[in-house]
Amino acid sequence: MDRMREPAAAADTTPGTGRIGAPCWVSLMARDLAASQEFYGAVLGWRFHKGRLGDGFSIAALDGEPVAGIGALARTFRVAVAWTPYFAVPDADVAAARIRERSGTVAVGPLSFSLGRGALAADRDGAVFGIWEGALLPDWQSGSRDAPAWLLLRTRNAFDSAIFYGEILDWATEGPGGCDVGFENDEVVLAYKSHVMARLASGATGAAADPVHRPRWDVHFPVADVDATARAAREAGGTVLERRTTSEGLEEAAIRDPDGALFTISGRP
Repeated sequence: MDRMREPAAAADTTPGTGRIGAPCWVSLMARDLAASQEFYGAVLGWRFHKGRLGDGFSIAALDGEPVAGIGALARTFRVAVAWTPYFAVPDADVAAARIRERSGTVAVGPLSFSLGRGALAADRDGAVFGIWEGALLPDWQSGSRDAPAWLLLRTRNAFDSAIFYGEILDWATEGPGGCDVGFENDEVVLAYKSHVMARLASGATGAAADPVHRPRWDVHFPVADVDATARAAREAGGTVLERRTTSEGLEEAAIRDPDGALFTISGRP
């Protein structure tokens, strides 16, 4: 049986179900779909198939499982080339209104698609993120170490950002499916039943000369071999910007693809 499928086929297609406020997908806003597919296929071993959002959008899969979306949408929406995380919400219009009320920016949408409704936004420090009301992927919502990716918000003040996102996404509320907020090693941790969904870390500044240290949602893709993956990124035209070792002793590398999008590869535990 072919396991490569669109998100809708693997998802709970009831809008708004699942882990409310949790990360539910990541998508690359690219300029050239074919060039991006060539790069990420060579570096991360992804294969691609057409999604339901049109010819300019594709679904990336690893071992037959959906990992991310890549869309040649940067020019269409007049936004920067970037990896963007999306968070599950029960009502995109309500979430968009909350963003504006808290001095965030809704740049695009909410727009209606075949699988649901979404919007592209930025928080008060300029970190770009999306909201999604619609079909959800169980693998993405698991919060396990086997999830296709994990997120780190590099922000000016993690506690201020936790309040901003918490009020928009209903973090730390008592409703069913809500996420918990805790603190660990000076970071804010978003979790569901002890599974970490995302982390928020202070110290980023919009004036930083290095884009790696500016406010942004840093998308991490787990890989088996950081050295080999970083080498493949350089050979495919990307740039390795920074190497580091986590407190758990895992290797990481910040990479910029040939189109300018930043992402991080992380060693598996």
